[in-house]
Amino acid sequence: MERFIERDRAGAVSDEGRTLLFDHGRRTERATLLLHGLSASPKQLLAVATALHERGHNVFVPRLPRHGHRNRLSEALATMNAAQLQACASDSLALTRGLGERVAVAGFSLGGLLAAYLGQFEDVDRVVALSPFLGIAMVPNVFQLRIARYVLSRPNRFLWWDPVLRERQLPEHGYPRFATHAVGHGITLAHEVMNAARETPPRAKDLVLIVNTRDSTVNKRAIGKLARYWSARKPGAVRIIRLTDLPPFLHDVIEPKRYPEVSKRVTPLMVECIDR
Repeated sequence: MERFIERDRAGAVSDEGRTLLFDHGRRTERATLLLHGLSASPKQLLAVATALHERGHNVFVPRLPRHGHRNRLSEALATMNAAQLQACASDSLALTRGLGERVAVAGFSLGGLLAAYLGQFEDVDRVVALSPFLGIAMVPNVFQLRIARYVLSRPNRFLWWDPVLRERQLPEHGYPRFATHAVGHGITLAHEVMNAARETPPRAKDLVLIVNTRDSTVNKRAIGKLARYWSARKPGAVRIIRLTDLPPFLHDVIEPKRYPEVSKRVTPLMVECIDR
């Protein structure tokens, strides 16, 4: 834990953006690692973490690399890459193993991709990936890696999540912009996960993929393909849950400060999938 505390002591990191730990003062039967999305912070998953803690879990929610800075218009994401994400996910899992006998890993969007990455390559009891970022919506899977390589070969740019609200977009603990290179590195990591899943079974015992069928950001066909790869290599271990009745075009269905009514519906489902 000291390593994560030291990382968060950097002057640029805000109190709102720091790593979170909810523990019972002892090693419990169940421990959960929660991984937030791109440009967000651990507070994105605060409601999930609190609910799991109340159910007896020790819960660790790390700040992902280059996230959580006090300056919401920080350009720190420009230097985030796939290797940093992999290292953070692995270090976080090692810490979470010390918190409980059985370990679950769950995440949203970029965090969902990291949860899938750990589920593919690490021995964990359960993975729950909500809207995992395995590619860009509307872009055929065959072109995803080419696009990532092209983006990474071009100058890095920052784009607004909401071009109308811009810096006024909530929540305050997240960035209102994202870096194009960060997306490129995410796609590169997703390609690695998909290639491995096609050839070898996932090491996680139980895997759950939650898909918002009206999501306009992540590639839903890629999520379905990952589910098929995992099911073929590990029959009976994979569930895919499709959310069909959420408002159209929404991606961030877990952040209560953006869409509170949607979050109230999705948070209990995520908690139940982790805890069941």
